[in-house]
Amino acid sequence: MRVITGSARGRRLKELEGLETRPTTDRVKEGLFNILQCDIEGRRVLDLFAGTGQLGIECLSRGAASAVFVDRREDAARLVRENLDLTGLRDRARVARGDSLEYLRTLGETFDLVFLDPPYQAGLLEPALELLTRFDILNPYGIIVAEHPADK
Repeated sequence: MRVITGSARGRRLKELEGLETRPTTDRVKEGLFNILQCDIEGRRVLDLFAGTGQLGIECLSRGAASAVFVDRREDAARLVRENLDLTGLRDRARVARGDSLEYLRTLGETFDLVFLDPPYQAGLLEPALELLTRFDILNPYGIIVAEHPADK
């Protein structure tokens, strides 16, 4: 798993042990960022269910103004911090450990780009989308990117 382009281009990111976290493959990430490339620079990013933090880190590497990473697992939050240090991007990032849905309920800020990549079997995608719209967290013309299993 590596950063595709930008200031941290080519840097390898650390991954979590075990099967609980499913990082986005480089192929999917490359296709995604080919679509988003003009919508990143200067934007505020929220990476929910962050895992390794690779999606938000890719945005920071490409010039996003800031990124917030949220994950309920302590080991994931620690790993995101390590990956931010590895890439030299920690100065524009904030890592929050806790439940992503609860974080959305108490959030007092807005974002231009939101990544949702919850564990597929947890049933969290629809509730997260509902909370994003209910609490008006997305800035005008903002983008939500949601990953889900291929059979949905």
